Amino acid sequence: MNIDFNKNNDGLVPAIIQDASTKKVLMLGYMNAEALEKTKATKLVTFYSRTKKRLWTKGEESGNVLNLVDIKLDCDNDTLLVSVLPKGPTCHKGTDTCWGEPNEESYGFISHLQDVIKDRRLNFAPTESYVSSLFAKGINKIAQKVGEEAVEVVIEAKDSDDNLFLNESADLLFHYLILLEAKGFQVKDVVEILKGREK
Repeated sequence: MNIDFNKNNDGLVPAIIQDASTKKVLMLGYMNAEALEKTKATKLVTFYSRTKKRLWTKGEESGNVLNLVDIKLDCDNDTLLVSVLPKGPTCHKGTDTCWGEPNEESYGFISHLQDVIKDRRLNFAPTESYVSSLFAKGINKIAQKVGEEAVEVVIEAKDSDDNLFLNESADLLFHYLILLEAKGFQVKDVVEILKGREK
């Protein structure tokens, strides 16, 4: 990597630390050439401390180290993206990230949709919400809906109307998320099973 350590006249470049699994940004630190070389050699993320004026390996006192997975350089050659597997909380205040967020996988809109479904289950009357009405009818009705939507996806897959196929696919996914909530699970639980099958 052709890193421009002299761009800011201090020999340092920002190092954005990201969990390799969850993709959450955990912290920001700074590296000089020596810190980068030590990180590569030990596979433990090491920074240059601007306050202590020395190298410090994350977790050297707490044991909450950052195990190196990968390092990427940005397009301007002056910022590093460091992928890690953290051991314990990253922030010195004891939180998972330096922004106080939990280090959990997020599935974007799907995670938002799971939250909406849970809210409908907990806080809405069956007369106020379609989702709530399904929960009121019980697990058998919810499972039946998933089956019906799955059949409709199969039927539309055999035809040439992509719009209908995608709409039925959305219906299937939506009702499957409802079924997961009814069973007390989330998408992350299914993802963990799939990860375990990866070869």
